[in-house]
Formats: sequence, structure tokens, C-alpha cells
Amino acid sequence: MEENRHIGERIAVYRNKRGLSQAVLAGMVGRSVSWLSQLERGERSVDKLSVLLPMAKALRVDLAELVGEPVDFTRMAGPSLNAIDRIRAAMSYYLPDDDDHPLDLDVLHSIAVEIMTLYQAAQYDKAASLLPRTIREADQAVARSEDEDQRRAIAIQALTNQVASALFNRTGQTDLGWVAADRSINAGRQLDDTELVTAGIYRLGQVMLRAGRNEEALMLADSTLSTVDGTDRPSAMSLHGALLLTAAIAAARLDNRKEATRLIAQAQDIAERLGGDRNDHWTAFGPTNVRIHATSAAVSLGDPAEVIIQGETVDVGSLPDELKGRRSQVYIDMAWAHSQQQNDTAAVLSLLEAERLAPEAVRFNPQARDLIQTAIHRSRKSAVPGLDGLASRVGVVA
Repeated sequence: MEENRHIGERIAVYRNKRGLSQAVLAGMVGRSVSWLSQLERGERSVDKLSVLLPMAKALRVDLAELVGEPVDFTRMAGPSLNAIDRIRAAMSYYLPDDDDHPLDLDVLHSIAVEIMTLYQAAQYDKAASLLPRTIREADQAVARSEDEDQRRAIAIQALTNQVASALFNRTGQTDLGWVAADRSINAGRQLDDTELVTAGIYRLGQVMLRAGRNEEALMLADSTLSTVDGTDRPSAMSLHGALLLTAAIAAARLDNRKEATRLIAQAQDIAERLGGDRNDHWTAFGPTNVRIHATSAAVSLGDPAEVIIQGETVDVGSLPDELKGRRSQVYIDMAWAHSQQQNDTAAVLSLLEAERLAPEAVRFNPQARDLIQTAIHRSRKSAVPGLDGLASRVGVVA
């Protein structure tokens, strides 16, 4: 095959050789037809192993041949957390600790809350640095305590694993994110706490979305909705709304516009009943987050005009200042829309605003990295202000 073909052209050639329609291939890799169509036309690029490996397998072609060059697995994997090896070790260590010093559950809980706060502020490396010891001490607290203290320790263990799952998922470590979500769900089940179990399932659904397992994410969210339906407790309503938004994004990625729209409308109704933006169970659920998800759903549906319409209705200033990761997502989605319209200057300006709010949210975001790479390829003959510096800071090279 000609070496100067872009990857989308290569995918189209191999797809036709195999006699696959766009709908069939998109289904095989868990993406929408519009996404694949844009990729084949060169309007979208992709350098994520989580997408390329299933694509190569579906097309029955070597990955290097599909990409058109030797594969640099280190570059394609993106950045990783500085503490990832220590966290993995902490989650794998179940032996009792010889140190029998008493663990202060109030202090342990406050540290778990601090880690979640750092995560939502998109300070991922700092949050990760606190996780290894907190995971071990939460496990030890459960093993050493009894009765009511043990129940408190299990609740802390659940929270610690929730934030671990969220952090791993955001930074692309979906294997660990899945394990942490499962640990959180099991802790909630030990306490027979429906909301705690549901919060863990919500985290698992997010991991499934990141891993491209969209049908499973949709089924998981749908099957769990009944557990928190029909209650007026704000915390349960927030979980209900968060699951609806998870399902909406999964439906959008499966190119089901009608279902995505219906689910977002249901979430909007719950948000209006809540009366404002909240952060129950660390879901950031509320009217603003619903609009943010409506914007992201339009991205998944491949509709840049709708992304701009939705994005311009989002008032990120109404969210608490510490929710920097959520606030930055709007600008990343807007950057995608501008990129689809071949306006790389506007796309980079949006990414720079996202970076101003939350540098690590951009650095660890595969969509943002993909947009930067696309802008670099398209700007070889004309400079885009701010692009070189942004690419350098995020670690994307031509």
C-alpha cells in the first residue's frame, strides 16, 4: 500500500478488501458509523492503542501495516501517572501489616476526600501520590477493626477505590480502573448500602466508556437505574442522573441519536428537580453537567455544529471552582468541533483555555492529544498561534 496514505484511507482499503460495510466495522470496534466515516475521510485522526489494536484485529492486518510505519508503543500509550507502579502494588497487596499502630479513621477519611478533591481539580499526579498508602491503610483498617468501626472503615475503603477508579480511568489505566471499581462495589455490598454500590457501578460504567465497551456501559447503566429510581433523596437522584448521562454517552457512541437525546432529557428533568449543581457521591451532577454531557454526546455523534450550539449554552462558571476537570471538558469538546470545521486556530484557542483551567486534564485527555496531532499535521504550511508550545507541554510531537 502507498506509504503516504493517511490512516483513514488505509482503514477504508482494508475494510473494502474484507468486504465489510462501515456499519459492520464500526460495530466491531465499538464506534459509531459517523466516527468511522470521518476517520476514513481524513477529518479525524486516531493514535490510541485502545482503538487501533481492535481495528487491526477486525481488519486482520498487522498493526504496523495499518498505521503505515513502525509502531512506537510508548508514544501511542500517552502519559502515565508517576505513581502508577506503587498504586498497582498497593492494590495487589493483601497480607496483614506487621505494624499494629492504631489507624485514625477520621484522618483516613479526610485523606480519601482530599484525593477525590484533587482528582476533580485535575491534579492527577498529586492525587496519585497519596493513593498507595491510603489504599493499604484502608484495607488494613477493615482487617483490624470491628463492629461500627469496621463499617466506617469499609465505607472509607469504598470511597478510596471510587477515587482510584476515577483517577485510573481519566489517565487511561482502564485495567486498574476496572479493579478499583469492582473493589468499591464489593465494599458497598458488604455494607448493604445501595447508594454506595450504585456509586461504584457508576465508576465501572465510566471505565467501560473509556475502554470502548459502549454496549456494555449502556446495559450496565440501564440495569442499575431501577435501584435509585423513585426516591427524592438528592444523593440518590444525583446517582440516577449520573447513570442516565453515562448511558447517553454510550448511546451516542453507538450512533443512537434518539436514545441519547431521550436519556439526556431524563437527566435534565432530574437536574431541574434537584434545583442546582451538586456533587453528591462526587458525580458533579446538576443542570450544568447535563449540558456538558449534551455537548460531549454531540461529539460522539459527529455533529460539530450541534457541539458549538450546546457548548455555547454551558456556563462553566456556575460549577464550583474545584471541578476544573469538568469545566475544561467543554473547551476540549469545542476544540473538536472547530477542528472538524478545519478551523485549527479556534481549536487551539479552545484547547489553550482548557489547559488554563486544568493542564493535566488536557495532557491526559486522548481527544485533546488527538486534536493537537491533527492541528500539527494540517499546519505544516501555516503557523497556528500557540500550537507549538501547547504540543510541547502536552508531550505531543509531529
